[in-house]
Amino acid sequence: MNLFQDLAIAYRILAEHGIIDAYGHVSVRSPTNPERFWMARSIPPELVTEGDMMEFGMNSEPIDAQGRSPVNERFIHGEVYKSRPEVMAVVHNHSPSVIPFSCTGAVLRPIFHMSAFIGQGVPNWEIREAKEGTDMLVRDTYLGAALAKTLGGHPAALMRGHGAIVVGESLQVAVGRSVYLEQNARMQYQAELLAGRTQGPITFMDDKEVAANVVWQDYGRFWNLVRSKMLKTLEAEKAELLAQAT
Repeated sequence: MNLFQDLAIAYRILAEHGIIDAYGHVSVRSPTNPERFWMARSIPPELVTEGDMMEFGMNSEPIDAQGRSPVNERFIHGEVYKSRPEVMAVVHNHSPSVIPFSCTGAVLRPIFHMSAFIGQGVPNWEIREAKEGTDMLVRDTYLGAALAKTLGGHPAALMRGHGAIVVGESLQVAVGRSVYLEQNARMQYQAELLAGRTQGPITFMDDKEVAANVVWQDYGRFWNLVRSKMLKTLEAEKAELLAQAT
């Protein structure tokens, strides 16, 4: 595994699927030092390359910034890694179909098998309960810790009026969950519209179905497919830069 390459690819995949916009970010715990993590500098996800990666400590402090600007909300990642030693990757996104669930009484529930992890619970973090009058960004360890506390042992958490965080035991799991969280939110909304027209119930996954699906969902097939496509894009970009330099 090329850590920086796969992390850059994760950024690109999530941007292509509309999961993160110009301000979303992904991190991965260091495989050699569990007290460190890596994420890209403050740059639009669609532009991230291997050379943009920065290393951070558990208080989200840059180890060697080299004059580069870190992401303001890096504290999300550091505080999650502190509280969840099994987590190896964290995604913070502004997933458009998910955000309405964060500011209404609607509850996300698993509507199809690829999003079974939702059945393990997706709590909603209200930043006002931690601090009032913020710009709704997680700019310090205090807010990051409050968000991590709401996340608890769940695979994801909503952030009211802001977005979501998604975690995984690997980078491919965090990316896969992020994509299918968005898809589930969109399909759940569509199902609720149809149910309203037909006066019929919506059949969600039950607990036994959730348990039976979560155990095999490492999203390996999805990751390998989209990774191979994005790798070609990165290699083409490198070739173009090399041609321009010669």
